[in-house]
Amino acid sequence: MKPSLIGLSIALGLIVVAGAFALTQFNLSALPEPGKMEFSLAAKFRHLYVRNASRAPIPNPPSDRLASIEEGDKLFGTECGACHGLNGQKSTDAGRWMYPRAADLTSHEIELYSDRELYWIIKNGIRFSGMPAFGNVEPSEHIWNLVHYVRTLPSSN
Repeated sequence: MKPSLIGLSIALGLIVVAGAFALTQFNLSALPEPGKMEFSLAAKFRHLYVRNASRAPIPNPPSDRLASIEEGDKLFGTECGACHGLNGQKSTDAGRWMYPRAADLTSHEIELYSDRELYWIIKNGIRFSGMPAFGNVEPSEHIWNLVHYVRTLPSSN
């Protein structure tokens, strides 16, 4: 066997051993809060995925933004407030005991999403989280109303 192949085999073996060790150290329990690295990696992956997925064509938003915000306010209390709280930043008991926890909709992380990306999230939900998909139960206009209303929530920063 050539020396370069031996080195490659050793490196590959070490990667497999390190990966197996890392998997045994991963805690799948939803009881503890995730560490900074887990939270950061999950947030970056989620944002990249949503950015790519939201490039598909979507319906145009309602033209009357003020009316859309008023309707979004009404929908928010029934559709979103149960987990995110009526102010969007203080999770209810349901939102606090999910994993991942219900997002603070006034946080910097949420502000980084475009309106189009928020539309995609509300319509499609986020798999392996508590965020449900509203695309089969709400028309696109209602989803846009929620996006517009979320943008009016006061920042928590």
